[in-house]
Amino acid sequence: MTFKNGSKSYVVPGFYAADGDAAETSNDSGNVWQVRFTPDTIGEWTYSVSFKKGANIAVADTDSASSASSAGFMDGQEGTFTIEESDKTGIDNRAKGRLQYVGESYLQFTDSKKYFIKLGVDAPENLLAYTDFDVSTNALGFQKAWEPHARDFDDSATPYLWQDTKGKNLLAAINYLASEALNVFSFLTFNVDGDDRNIFPHLLKVPIEEYEAYASVKKNKEAWETMFHKTRFDVSKLDQWERIFEYAETKGMFLHFKTHETETDHLMDKGVFGIEGKLYYRELIARFGHHLSMNWNLGEENNQPIDEVKKVANYVSELDAYSSHLVIHTFPNKDDRYAELIGNQSPLTGASLQLKHPDFNDVHARVLKWREKSNATGKKWALAVDEPGKANIALLPDDEDPEHNYARARAMWGTLMAGGYGVEWYFGYASPNSDLTCQDFRSRDLFWDQNRYALQFFNNHIPFWEMEPRDDLIEDEFSYCLAKEAEVYVVYTEANADKIKLNIGESEQIFEVKWFDPRNGGNLQEGSVTSVKAKGIVSLGAPPSALGKDWVVMLNLSK
Repeated sequence: MTFKNGSKSYVVPGFYAADGDAAETSNDSGNVWQVRFTPDTIGEWTYSVSFKKGANIAVADTDSASSASSAGFMDGQEGTFTIEESDKTGIDNRAKGRLQYVGESYLQFTDSKKYFIKLGVDAPENLLAYTDFDVSTNALGFQKAWEPHARDFDDSATPYLWQDTKGKNLLAAINYLASEALNVFSFLTFNVDGDDRNIFPHLLKVPIEEYEAYASVKKNKEAWETMFHKTRFDVSKLDQWERIFEYAETKGMFLHFKTHETETDHLMDKGVFGIEGKLYYRELIARFGHHLSMNWNLGEENNQPIDEVKKVANYVSELDAYSSHLVIHTFPNKDDRYAELIGNQSPLTGASLQLKHPDFNDVHARVLKWREKSNATGKKWALAVDEPGKANIALLPDDEDPEHNYARARAMWGTLMAGGYGVEWYFGYASPNSDLTCQDFRSRDLFWDQNRYALQFFNNHIPFWEMEPRDDLIEDEFSYCLAKEAEVYVVYTEANADKIKLNIGESEQIFEVKWFDPRNGGNLQEGSVTSVKAKGIVSLGAPPSALGKDWVVMLNLSK
């Protein structure tokens, strides 16, 4: 369908919806087709429908599709509708408008004009391996019921249940994340022959039991070739996925669609982008591309040839009417692949970075590296660290690391002080409540408080979107600096907070000095020095307390 309002025009792909209520009925037949559209302007819109038939018509290019034969039914229908102002408030994404890449290091909401920082969970990657979805399988024992979150269900989620009570625990888990002020979660949408093997939008050709028996043997890796209808999708399951995403929208969540993992990115079309891959992305975009705060990730630990990556990126970019943030993820020791994708070499607008040091001390430098390299092309990438830490450990549960000092200091603040727009926390493959086994986000409950404090500082106290990493202005190896020079400076220090020396120029203007506690949050505080004059390198005094701990110190030009 084509939607128009003045000079704005969106061409949005539609999808087969069976009886139009498949989440409830589990039906796979009917004569309903749907398009999901989120308009961004009040007033009158027009729409027109194109419904064509022909060989491989769903993946045909625009010119071929427009000249194809009419499929009758609604082909050629036109109409109008009127959009009014949103009545949504608070954290609901519909109160903020679409989150968009705007050529800067941070994404921006179109209505509120606020820039976005994300902090949340990158695990479990098999979040959608959930018992309540139709054709839910348990190939390797990782299927989820999300039972520990049953107590977090809120009545606001009732309209998003299906078949009376289904979906309750996963909706409750999302409510828990929102209650902790986290604003992102990620999930694979396809992991056939991968680490979990229970997530797929396609129809099985064999009974569930036969698939589970085959896929439960890890050496068996031919399920995609033998057990799936590669060009047919499970209509009711995908409608149920949408209930989860719709609710997440109301809770202010950024949806991180990880469309492949390294074990799967070569399966469709045997690794050469073709009909299977195109249909897969078309179905995802048609059903879920309307969500307001999201990105498409073309592959976790992607290892495809760069030319194939570019084919996929170009296809998704052209088909996605909303131009959602488009990223890819690599192995930590193969990040130089980004060098062939930055700038005008691809339509990618950012990277999903993976690191590997157990103490997270490689994060800050890696974000700076790709910020500088992408900025140098004239097309700034928006960068996120979506898998910090050593693969088997990563972010440990509170029981094993109650303070999370290195995760807080080097991964979270290390990312944000390097100009990255966020962090998603990976749980490690060998940790309790791991990347595959987690069903309880409370396993890291103490750490979520520290994430909330960081979000409060950045959103409430500084114009981070106007600031640049300026570690060159400080003299020690324990600190990071973010600055809008001559106006506002922020220094995060992991240790020796009373030894900070900062170059604030020779203007002789007065700067107020305030301290923020990243461990406990709260209001800005005064330390031993409350103001400094800009006369080159200045000492910032001592923090209010806890001299041996990490601190944030902020300098604002006195008014």
